Amino acid sequence: MAYGSLREFIAQLESSNKLVRVQQPVSTDLEMTEIQTRLLAEGGPAVLFENPVNEKGEKSSMPVLVNLFGTVDRVAMGMNRTPAELREVGETLAFLRQPEPPEGFREAVGMLPVLKTVMSMRPKSVKKAACQEVVLTGDEVDLDKLPIQTCWPGEPAPLITWPLVVTKGPSGDKTDDFNLGIYRMQKLGKNKTLMRWLKHRGGAQHHARWGKEKREPLPVAVVIGADPGTILAAVTPIPDNLSEYQFAGLLRGEKVELVDCKTIPLKVPASAEIILEGHVSLDDYGDEGPYGDHTGYYNSVESFPVFTISAITMREKPIYLSTFTGRPPDEPSVLGEALNELFIPLIQQQFPEIVDFWLPPEGCSYRIAVISMKKAYAGHAKRVMMGAWSYLRQFMYTKFLIIVDDDINARDWKDVMWAVSTRMDPVRDITTIENTPIDYLDFASPEPSLGGKIGFDATNKLPPETKREWGKQIRMDNVVIEKVDKLWESLGLPGDGKSIWK
Repeated sequence: MAYGSLREFIAQLESSNKLVRVQQPVSTDLEMTEIQTRLLAEGGPAVLFENPVNEKGEKSSMPVLVNLFGTVDRVAMGMNRTPAELREVGETLAFLRQPEPPEGFREAVGMLPVLKTVMSMRPKSVKKAACQEVVLTGDEVDLDKLPIQTCWPGEPAPLITWPLVVTKGPSGDKTDDFNLGIYRMQKLGKNKTLMRWLKHRGGAQHHARWGKEKREPLPVAVVIGADPGTILAAVTPIPDNLSEYQFAGLLRGEKVELVDCKTIPLKVPASAEIILEGHVSLDDYGDEGPYGDHTGYYNSVESFPVFTISAITMREKPIYLSTFTGRPPDEPSVLGEALNELFIPLIQQQFPEIVDFWLPPEGCSYRIAVISMKKAYAGHAKRVMMGAWSYLRQFMYTKFLIIVDDDINARDWKDVMWAVSTRMDPVRDITTIENTPIDYLDFASPEPSLGGKIGFDATNKLPPETKREWGKQIRMDNVVIEKVDKLWESLGLPGDGKSIWK
C-alpha cells in the first residue's frame, strides 16, 4: 500500500504488531536512547511514547516516535517493498542513472512504462495542508514546545535528530533544484538552532553557492515526520537528474503533495507532522557539539551556521519523530544495511564483474566494504578497488576495502577471513593511499577530513601477480556428499546435517 503520511505508516506497523505504544512517562533526556539501544539490539518494534517528559519532568503535549526504521524489514515496508525486493529499487535507480540504449523495438517499448512512471511522479501542489493546521509565528515560535531528545550524557543541548531539511539553490540549474537532506540540529534557543551539514552534502553546497550570489540568508524548511517514502528518498543515492520528491513519488506509488511555506519561498510535504520555516545565516556561526555520533565516540566541536526560525507549522495533534546515533547497531546503521541492496545494481552498472557488495553494519555504515568479483586478469582487483572508491560519492569515506573472488561469501566474515589468510601476501596485495577525503569525525585520521585508505586484494593470484603454481582447493567428492545426505536422518545425530560444500 502507498503511505500518504507518517500516520498511515504507523497504522500499518501497529496492525502488523511492529509498533508498540508506551503510556508510561519516559524522559526525552537519555531514557529514550537507552530504551532504543535495547530495542535495536534485538530487532525490536517501533515505539510511540505517548507521554514523554523533559529533563524537568514536565509532560509534553506531543508523542514521540522512535526506532521507526530499526529493522531492514521496516525500511523495506517504508519503500512499499519486502527486503527481497530492495535490489529491484536499485536496478531502477541504475537504469535512471544511465539507461542502456535499447537493442530493439521490443526492448524500447519495455522501457517506456518505467520512464512514464517516473515522469508522472513529479510532485503536485496543493493550497490546503494538514501540516499547516496550526501556524505559529513571531513570539509564538518556541522550540520548547517540541519534545526534542537529549541522546547521550554530557551533550550541550537537545538535538533534533530526524530533520528532513529542504533547500533550493540560487539558480535555475538542476544542481540548485530542491534538495532533501538529513542534518542534525543543535537547539540554541526558542527560535534558533545550528545546521550541521557537511561540505559535500547538498544543503551545504546550496548554502555555499547562495552566499556567492546573494547577501540575504538562505531560506530553509525543516520537515519533522514526513511520510516514509519521502524520508527514505532523502537518504537514497538517487541520480542527479531526479529530485527526491520525484523519487519519493516512485516509492509511494503516488505523487507527493507539496504546499507553499507560510514565510519562505519553499514547498514542503503537505501531510507532514511539523515544519520549521526559517533562514540559515551566511555569517552567523556557532560551535556545535560535542555529540555522540555513529562512530561510538563524541564528535569534536566544529562551527556551523545558525538557523533562525520564522514559523512553526504543524498538525493539530502532531507526532514528533526522533532517533539517536551511536555505535552500531543504531538506526542509521540499519538504514545502511538496507540501502546496501540499492547500491549493488548501481556499482554493477559500472563494474559488471562485481558479484556482491557488502557494508558490514559494524563498520559504522560505510568505513569497511567487502566486494566479491569475477576476476579475469592480473590487476583486476586493484581496478575494482579504485572504481569503488570513486564511482559513488557515498564511498569516498570508505577506509578499508577487501576484494575477494566470487566463490567467497562477501557477507560471511569467516569466509572473508579465510580468503585474506590464504590468498594474500601482506606486502604484494595491499594498496595504500595517502591524503584522501575522510570523515572529519574519524579521530584515527592524521588530519581532520584527510587520511589514508587501504585495499586488500584477497583474490586468487594470476600470472604475473605470482610465479608460483596456485594450490587446488579442497572439496569433498559429490558422490560422498550425496550418500551422507541420504544417510543423515538415520544416523541419529543433532542438527540438520546440511553439507558445507558449495
